[in-house]
Amino acid sequence: MDYPLEHHDVLTNGLRLHVVQCGPVDGELVVLLHGFPEFWYGWQHQIQVLAGAGYRVWVPDQRGYNLSDKPARVADYALPTLAADIIGLLDAADAAQARVVGHDWGGIVAWYLAAHYPARVVQTAILNVPHPAVAPRQIWRLPSQLLRSWYIFFFQLPGLPEWFMRRRDCQAGVRTLVGTSRRGTFAPADLAHYKIAWTQPGALTGMINWYRALLRRPARGPWPRITGPLLLLWGRRDAFLDARLAEPSVRECEQGQVEFFDEATHWLQHEEAAAVNARLLAFWAAPPPGPLPFGG
Repeated sequence: MDYPLEHHDVLTNGLRLHVVQCGPVDGELVVLLHGFPEFWYGWQHQIQVLAGAGYRVWVPDQRGYNLSDKPARVADYALPTLAADIIGLLDAADAAQARVVGHDWGGIVAWYLAAHYPARVVQTAILNVPHPAVAPRQIWRLPSQLLRSWYIFFFQLPGLPEWFMRRRDCQAGVRTLVGTSRRGTFAPADLAHYKIAWTQPGALTGMINWYRALLRRPARGPWPRITGPLLLLWGRRDAFLDARLAEPSVRECEQGQVEFFDEATHWLQHEEAAAVNARLLAFWAAPPPGPLPFGG
């Protein structure tokens, strides 16, 4: 059966996030975290499948995106703050723990949660983004990755990136999705939804502020080793992130594993939806370790 998509406003960490919820209310909580330049809709191929498997699925528009609040300061998009938003969602759901899945920037938040809040995350799955502490160490060994990351530096400029993303009916965003994915991955109807999300008041600045905070407000202190089960899925044809970042990332985990999709791009959950869904469900079906004390 298909469950209805429930649209809720949830208060967390001092702001309001728009959260799509789906599935049985008594199901174990799964949180799906989108990246740039997507919003909750980026998980459209996963929501019903996971709900049908008995999970209660929460899919937020993360801060700065679509219908969620968009704080004005760059400092409001620092990684610890982004992670605290999600912990607040778990609290709002009255869930001591959740399974977390993240893609792109959502994956960076998921890495942080797995490292810094191990008692709140049962299992973590990450799509096409490296461990945030690994990427800076590896980037100088992979000159091609430095070239692929040019847009991060462009996004540091004031105002110009927003103008560039907005011009010609958001063609830069369209090219980002269509030009770096397999043909037919994003239909015209999909792109229409994205354009509506991108043109919400303040959204482009909020979205780009994630990148501004990455360089201006980096996470401080050492990263704890990740102790919980973690699955890293990676499309090898990623135009933005070198697949050679994957193996060093899982070495930061005591229970990490990586699987590659040779023909997939950065947009793995769209292009290989059935395989990704099956792999997530199989990963979650594996017996997890004993529960950790709440409050980590």
